[in-house]
Amino acid sequence: MSGQNFDESLRKWQAGVDKLLAKRPERKAAFHTISGLPIDRLYLPAAPDDDYMEKLGLPGEFPYTRGVQPTMYRGQLWTMRQYAGFATAAESNKRYRYLLGQGQTGLSVAFDLPTQIGYDADHALAHGEVGKVGVSISSLKDMETLFDQIPLDKVSTSMTINSPAAVLLAMYIAVAEKQGVGPAQLRGTIQNDILKEYSSRGTYIFPPRPSMRIITDIFAYCASDVPQWNTISISGYHIREAGSTAVQEVAFTLANGMAYVQAAIDAGLDVDVFGPRLSFFFNAHSDFLEEVAKYRAARRLWAKIMRERFGAKNPRSQMIRFHTQTAGCSLTAKQPKNNIMRVAFQAMSAVLGGTQSLHTNSMDEALCLPTQESVTIALRTQQVIGYETGVTETIDPLAGSYYVEDLTDRIEAQAAEYIRRIDEMGGSVSAIEQGFIQREIQEAAYKYQKDIESGERVVVGQNKFVTDEEFVGDRLKVDLSVGQAQAQALAALRAGRDNAAVQARLAALQAAAKGSDNLMPLILDAVRVYATLGEICDTLRGVFGEYQAPMTI
Repeated sequence: MSGQNFDESLRKWQAGVDKLLAKRPERKAAFHTISGLPIDRLYLPAAPDDDYMEKLGLPGEFPYTRGVQPTMYRGQLWTMRQYAGFATAAESNKRYRYLLGQGQTGLSVAFDLPTQIGYDADHALAHGEVGKVGVSISSLKDMETLFDQIPLDKVSTSMTINSPAAVLLAMYIAVAEKQGVGPAQLRGTIQNDILKEYSSRGTYIFPPRPSMRIITDIFAYCASDVPQWNTISISGYHIREAGSTAVQEVAFTLANGMAYVQAAIDAGLDVDVFGPRLSFFFNAHSDFLEEVAKYRAARRLWAKIMRERFGAKNPRSQMIRFHTQTAGCSLTAKQPKNNIMRVAFQAMSAVLGGTQSLHTNSMDEALCLPTQESVTIALRTQQVIGYETGVTETIDPLAGSYYVEDLTDRIEAQAAEYIRRIDEMGGSVSAIEQGFIQREIQEAAYKYQKDIESGERVVVGQNKFVTDEEFVGDRLKVDLSVGQAQAQALAALRAGRDNAAVQARLAALQAAAKGSDNLMPLILDAVRVYATLGEICDTLRGVFGEYQAPMTI
């Protein structure tokens, strides 16, 4: 690229930035180091060439290696979105309002295991699990309590829910209606990523192909009715937690994303209509610079896939916008205060990698659900990074690092090779059905664990620098009385609702599931008359069946 051509590209980019800043100024009038040295918005090589523009380009422009926003954190910090939920909706509501009062800028809902697999709190299989790893939600009544006094037109909400995602989204829409907030005003994300459940996490209900239908129904419904909602968060987080490498996390996440895009296109949807509402979810692990490179490689690879394979023309369809959570699997029960430092470094890698929102784990999560004190420290970790460290003052401060750029290239190339192999198998669904993705993750997890046990990989406080120190402090516990109270509340709900209306709505949903109609309006109708999560999921189980994992893995 000649200097003249690059100068023209840079002038166009600057003109776009000036136009953006006229609407929304940067966070400060001027940026300086503590010593008073001025900080430029963007740093570039002395002589950018074709290779530079192809691989890095400019922030907010294809291939988005340097970030998806033209001004990145100089314009606005990432959303500080702490994942929370435990016991009852009322208890979780108190935690949400506390976190919002402490400066959190978005909500992230953790649901308990029965909710995640479509069982009401009074189901026999839910006994002993209600409220343990998240909040128990069985009906619209619970959802109303969960968001009591939280204005849904003012906050964005992420919900980590997959197989029953359509039901929880319908409940959220119905709660907003009761607040006088229309669906077009709602902002947030449902995870809604079923494919990684089969390979990495296990909270599935239905087989892959009917699950893909539900997902594309959500895409279509939200495109017309809930336009600001992110309809899927394609998750590498759980792939990494299951033991994958950074390369596998990128490859399997993007391969799953490709499967969702193709399914939506096959269902007749326009890639540039649903594409801008796709979002992603990555892990921030402990290999600091590899993690930074991983995010950059993922952005670049996805941009190429969307433009070249799927013909996406809208720049927002080509961008990876992603949430990051620090690595729960890296936390140790021994010397748990060390986890504060692990989380800080992991969070910093996510920020230097250009995340759009971030959850920082709490120091006690290897032992229990986080206490209010530990979750406050976790939130303060983000705030210190954002407001004290200076890494947000310029766009993409690690660009140009020989090591980071080399890692980025190698992660991209190896992930692309995995995707080629998955393509040869017929795509992600077929690769999962054949057990390929599961086996690759298991082998990586086995090697990682062997390295820890042999001492080749050091985990401070666990296999080196070990002491007899015991954790001293409060532990948050959820007892069985929560499940008993939830069961009693459900009995009262069923006694007081219009059961004839519930049965009519469930029958209409069953008929639609047997056909090809979009299921979201039928699910929303059922939710509004207080049909429960379990009743809705059982209706769909009756049509779609339940997934059974292959025994050959």
